Amino acid sequence: MLSCSVVPKTTISNDLSGRTRTISELYQIIEESNRSISELYLIIEELHGTIQELSVNLGQTSRNSSKPPSSDGFHKPAPKNRRVSSGRKPGGQVGHKGSHLIAASEPDEIVLHVPAACRDCSLHDNCVKNACVGETRQLIDAIVSVKGTAHQSLVLDCPMHGKQQKGEFPDDIKAAVQYGENLQALVVALNTVGAVSVNRTHEILGSVFNIPLSTGTINNMVNRCADGLTGIMETIREKTVASGVIHCDETSTRVGGKIMWVHVASTLLYTYLTISKKRGKEGIDAGGVLPEFAGIVVHDCWASYWKYKQILHALCCAHLLRELTGVEENHPNQMWAPAFKKLLLEMKTAKEKAIEKGQEKLSRYFLKKFERQYDEILKLAYEENPPPRDEGKKRGRKKKGKVLSLIERLDVYKPSVCLFIRNFEVPFDNNQAERDFRMVKTKTKVSGCFRSEKGGENYLKIMAYVGTAKKHKIKPYEAIRQAVRGTPEAIFAGGF
Repeated sequence: MLSCSVVPKTTISNDLSGRTRTISELYQIIEESNRSISELYLIIEELHGTIQELSVNLGQTSRNSSKPPSSDGFHKPAPKNRRVSSGRKPGGQVGHKGSHLIAASEPDEIVLHVPAACRDCSLHDNCVKNACVGETRQLIDAIVSVKGTAHQSLVLDCPMHGKQQKGEFPDDIKAAVQYGENLQALVVALNTVGAVSVNRTHEILGSVFNIPLSTGTINNMVNRCADGLTGIMETIREKTVASGVIHCDETSTRVGGKIMWVHVASTLLYTYLTISKKRGKEGIDAGGVLPEFAGIVVHDCWASYWKYKQILHALCCAHLLRELTGVEENHPNQMWAPAFKKLLLEMKTAKEKAIEKGQEKLSRYFLKKFERQYDEILKLAYEENPPPRDEGKKRGRKKKGKVLSLIERLDVYKPSVCLFIRNFEVPFDNNQAERDFRMVKTKTKVSGCFRSEKGGENYLKIMAYVGTAKKHKIKPYEAIRQAVRGTPEAIFAGGF
């Protein structure tokens, strides 16, 4: 007879309780694992985005981003030519005035050359008398010389007044021995416009003219010239403020081992340069142009410019083309970027053709056509780059990336991007401002830095004055000579 043992209820209950606890612990482990996996996925996604961003940064040059050409290093990329071939032959076109040497009608010296076989001939003199000129070639050279002028004050016994009368020196003759305005202008021009350092200016001019031109004297000449331009700089600032369209930009330079910022506000006729420790609104305000300006400002979308509510903004489309080129090269799957580049260039071409025909604005047909294409391309851009989802797990804004940031900028600032086709006084780009302070980078490369803030201010005063003079068809040396003479306002007269 078989017997069966009965498991006590207490044992069964304990066993079920243990298994339930084990299952609960396993569920907790699974939940923690899933949570860790989700966090790892987020980390992988962030790292993938970082790798993409770094790859894009490595591919950025001055041609496809806002980076300056100096950052390209020795391997500078070959620039892509966006111009369409005109079909003309290269070189000067018909009607173009060339620049070449012109033979003098009355040369300072004439040198005759006889055939070598005739030099020792007994009939040499007789033949030379009857010879004619077969060909003339002129040599144009510079004769370097120093002219010393002694100014003497005469003392006369005056019979009319019964006392001695002494002659007065001109106002510009102040010392027993001093340098003339021509030499001073040459020194200032070499050191500023020529970007030649003080030491090299001392070496070059000292050896050419054989005069003791010390580095301290060179510095004093530059400082005196800059100090004499204070009044004319205020005139340039006022005329810039009174203009309808101005170009603004900023660039960095080194002053005494620290970074400072050069701000430019310029037009087709005036160049105004200032230097500040700040890049943003504080530095711009210190220049004294934008706080008083109420017209159109062309800029590169630097955030500080948007703080001026009284002005009308126009964006530099050349900057946009470079950024779009970067998107096109680093993100080949982005179809909207090349389409937007094409649209900008079509808008530019349409405006140029309208100007050639004497028109003052684009027709409504073209304006509506370009606006429709603009919106269609932006719609495609958002489809290819949807805004990031808010996971709700991290504080702060979700990182958009450079591509989506560019798209949103084109969307928000659409009126400023398209202003150049609605107002023909507004240019396509901000190249005017970039040309007006390009020499700052050249000076920094040559000299390394400015020794003091005062030295930087003096340099910018002279270069702003020279830049304005060039726009008024006055050559830099002549303009500086007028400044040394004490008549800098002569540049507005259109000639001397």
